[in-house]
Amino acid sequence: MKFRAKITSKSFLELFIQVSGTVAKLAKVCVLRVCPDRLSFCPTGLPGETQLWGEVRRGVFRHFCMEGFSKEFNEIYLELMSEHLARAVRNAGNALSLKLQLTNKLRPCLTVVIELASCPGHTRAMVHDLPVKVLPRKWWKECTEPQVLACDVSVYLPSLKTLKNIVERMANVGDRVLVEANLNGKMNLSIETDVVAIKSYFKNLGNPPKAVLDMTQDKDPEKMVQVRVDNRKLLLFFEGQQINPTMALCNILSSTLLHLVLVHDDISLQYFIPAS
Repeated sequence: MKFRAKITSKSFLELFIQVSGTVAKLAKVCVLRVCPDRLSFCPTGLPGETQLWGEVRRGVFRHFCMEGFSKEFNEIYLELMSEHLARAVRNAGNALSLKLQLTNKLRPCLTVVIELASCPGHTRAMVHDLPVKVLPRKWWKECTEPQVLACDVSVYLPSLKTLKNIVERMANVGDRVLVEANLNGKMNLSIETDVVAIKSYFKNLGNPPKAVLDMTQDKDPEKMVQVRVDNRKLLLFFEGQQINPTMALCNILSSTLLHLVLVHDDISLQYFIPAS
């Protein structure tokens, strides 16, 4: 098995730093899934738990070369500590390049090489060897992308900063927050206890075209679809995410799942919070 990839674009370097930092905030241990067209940060939790799925597509990399387990199973699965990767790439914002490579230094490692400008005409390199576990194929099925049934509603998210402030206030009131949205671009967040009730309203957010097209004739676009989730898990998402997405979506499977999606160029993050 072989893997080597290199990022030279400053904007893509910053995005990779941000997504690595987000993964570290939301998952202590992750599996880096190396495919011919992308890298994926895979969940390691049990079904029914909050899960993260991140993807960095091949377009981010100037060079990308890999040989997987076999021609038939052309993938590599590397288990590593998320924080180790985040720390290694944290200071690469002003670097000339960032290289990732699967190496064997007494044990399998993901070697991170950051090339920095030194005196004129010279460069220096910072090298981090991150221990990894190469997962055998029999474990791959444990690291597949979470499957989501067709959602009942999909709506664009308002400002993530605004949402974070609201969820922080609600976290001081109760343990569970009710998230609801409809196909007319409306979304509400609310929390209620015996003492106090808080509700925030958003309108004119818009719905993805596919969500509107899939709407059946007898479906009321004003009907709110609801899911109640653990407030701490929702807050963890808003505190942990570091990318500035060009598209942010909230998908709701009624009373079952809150599915949040952030996309920026060739990078995407998905967060799955089951109903509580």
